[in-house]
Amino acid sequence: MNFKKRSYFSALITIVLFTTYNLVGQTNEPLKLWYNQPAQKWMTEALPIGNGYMGAMIFGGIEEEHIQFNEETLWTGGKGEWDQYNGGNRENAYKHLPEVRRLLNEGKYQEAHQLANKELTGIIKADAGNDVLEGYGAYQPFGDLFIKPAQEGEPKNYKRTLDISKAISAITYTVNGVDHKREYFASYPSRTLVFHFENDSPNGIDYVIKQTTVHKNVSIFLEGKELVMSGSLENNGMGLESRMLIDSDGKKLSFTNGELLVRSAKKLTLYLTAATDYKNEYPNYNGRDYKALNQKTIEALKKKNYHQLLSEHIEDYTNLFSRVNFELESSDQNNIPTDERLKAYAAGNEDSALETLYFQYGRYLLISSSRPGTMPANLQGKWNNKTNPPWASDYHANINIQMIYWPAEITNLSESHEPLIDYIDKLRAPGRKSAKDFFNAEGWMVNTMNNPFGFTAPGWDFPWGFFPGGAAWYGRHVWEHYEFSGDRTYLKEKGYPIMKEAAQFWLDYLTKDADGYLVSSPSYSPEHGGISTGAYMDIEIAWDIFTNCIKASEVLGEDKAFKEKLVAAKAQLLPLRIGKWGQLQEWKEDLDDPNNKHRHVSHLYALYPGSQVNTLETPALVDAARVSLDARGDDGTGWSIGWKINFWARLLDGDRSYKLLRRAMKLVHEDGVNMMDGGGVYTNLLSTHPPFQLDGNMGATAGMAEMLLQSHSGEVHLLPALPKAWPSGKISGLKVRGGIQVDMEWKEGELTLVRLLSNVTQSKKVKYQDKTVEVNLIGGQVLTLNGELQPLN
Repeated sequence: MNFKKRSYFSALITIVLFTTYNLVGQTNEPLKLWYNQPAQKWMTEALPIGNGYMGAMIFGGIEEEHIQFNEETLWTGGKGEWDQYNGGNRENAYKHLPEVRRLLNEGKYQEAHQLANKELTGIIKADAGNDVLEGYGAYQPFGDLFIKPAQEGEPKNYKRTLDISKAISAITYTVNGVDHKREYFASYPSRTLVFHFENDSPNGIDYVIKQTTVHKNVSIFLEGKELVMSGSLENNGMGLESRMLIDSDGKKLSFTNGELLVRSAKKLTLYLTAATDYKNEYPNYNGRDYKALNQKTIEALKKKNYHQLLSEHIEDYTNLFSRVNFELESSDQNNIPTDERLKAYAAGNEDSALETLYFQYGRYLLISSSRPGTMPANLQGKWNNKTNPPWASDYHANINIQMIYWPAEITNLSESHEPLIDYIDKLRAPGRKSAKDFFNAEGWMVNTMNNPFGFTAPGWDFPWGFFPGGAAWYGRHVWEHYEFSGDRTYLKEKGYPIMKEAAQFWLDYLTKDADGYLVSSPSYSPEHGGISTGAYMDIEIAWDIFTNCIKASEVLGEDKAFKEKLVAAKAQLLPLRIGKWGQLQEWKEDLDDPNNKHRHVSHLYALYPGSQVNTLETPALVDAARVSLDARGDDGTGWSIGWKINFWARLLDGDRSYKLLRRAMKLVHEDGVNMMDGGGVYTNLLSTHPPFQLDGNMGATAGMAEMLLQSHSGEVHLLPALPKAWPSGKISGLKVRGGIQVDMEWKEGELTLVRLLSNVTQSKKVKYQDKTVEVNLIGGQVLTLNGELQPLN
């Protein structure tokens, strides 16, 4: 079954669940962020819209509207910037590997680190500081739009909203008796950002439109009814173009000094599309006919009016978003502006409706930044206003990009997972060269930092830059996409080949220690501690990719010889160890500091997103993981707190997960860089590292789902970590492994009703509290159970 067919089927069974059985129903109250004033700051106040290809941040200014926009492929770096760029690879670097390992075996850690940092690091042209990474590049802002309406007087009744149930941002206000309304949305089917302005002045008003960009090698001109920005990046010569079709009932009078004047308009609609010559094909990464693409997009737009596009957009978006509905018993506080609600929440106010809004906001952001055919979401999704954004706004493979996609399957957005998997598939070619150059290994790898130009080498400085586990961690996403869909064709043609090569790398990279165990050498626990052999995150990721490859081989009934190699290697992996203060060890040696509060808790990968440590099979390791997590504390960056929500959910401690959720939703205003304890949210609900990163939003959304539903141990575990703060509620449309959708209702802390809908006929164990039953599910038919897990139909 291909992706498109699966997407259709997923939508169909969701409709069945919602309309035919209507367990929880769709709430009539739209999910909205709203404010009584325009945004002043891009990062902390502006509101995001996106269609996967493009993103925009809406300020909602009265005297002048400001809209900053991005296109996903506009990047500096690559061969165009530096003719010696080769993905960071250092040929024959592997020849230094035996010496690094010898030094490690002799306990000469400082010398081993110095040699590894000299000979095993990836290459860029220069690290000029201030986030300027020459040769590596960075995600770029595309341009800014400014629309100035001719109006005089004091504005009244101002309101700025983002309705995430329909993905529409709106601004309304009145000036001098004239009502103004704006609607903005990002259409995926039309590959367009749409900005609609209305006023009820009898004769209309004048609008001045201006487009700007920080990039210098471009020209902006009017071509018929289209405002065109065309040129190339000075840095690497990447060709770029945006086209904006202008439709109004007024008169376009002039285009002077970069400003377009539209006179006497009651309605004005701007249709903006953009593209570059980037093409995700190794090794050159260019060649797309971006101008033809833009022209085709504009010509298609001319055949539709605004309301047709709006209707098409709502239908497309809600097909994804409306699959999941989440309601908690709560007092109605939707009449309070979002920024005021956040202040009250930070002061201790109960507002479970704000928590469900935050849950759905993560799904909104994922849909808006990741759709089939697009690039995957980067650190900031598709939103960035800086030419030198923190960490290049790149694809960080040692936790961040993976976390962005944690909610994809469980919250029924499998289609939004596809861009990541397609991207992973295309990393194999450059990743093979990195594996060969640095470790003389077969298979493929990717390390901490990855750009769109195939940079799969280790980073240019250690310890942060060394993380060859990235590809195998990506393999978990590839496997889970199969587990949640059951699509054997996908597994055979795309999923298993990706996973097999990632596993092959680990077969070659692992080496035996003095005790005969397989360990990674050299090894760094991500961004924490020094060089070592056998940092446990490596071992856990190797266990994970081996285990999932073995399962995939069994599902497909093929590749038995390779499977046996994995079985043998898995049996020889360094066993997980419990340290002297009862903790799950981060390293082979018992080095953990109980007072360390580092943001990375990498050695708990086996607990989440992995399943090696779980409450059914490894209770002692679960207890040790709890000790480690307690020691690290409840503070951290936004993504770190998001990870901890999931950890505590897997430990079946809903109240601790909830405590972390409240910490994740703490209102903050700091927009600089804080690597320790600055996590929280801005007034626009974007999660803060700080600065803004998308992973914190997605980590919290995934964690809330994990509190309510788990399936990693092979059974459907209902309400495994329900916090006391959510005594009564209902959720529909979540998914579990096996391709089963789940609806649940609970009251006063007890499950009252559950419906299960499988896309295939199968048997499945269902667990609630201390009771486990085995149910027979018939493909396409809903099974209803009561709180005692007894069938009702």
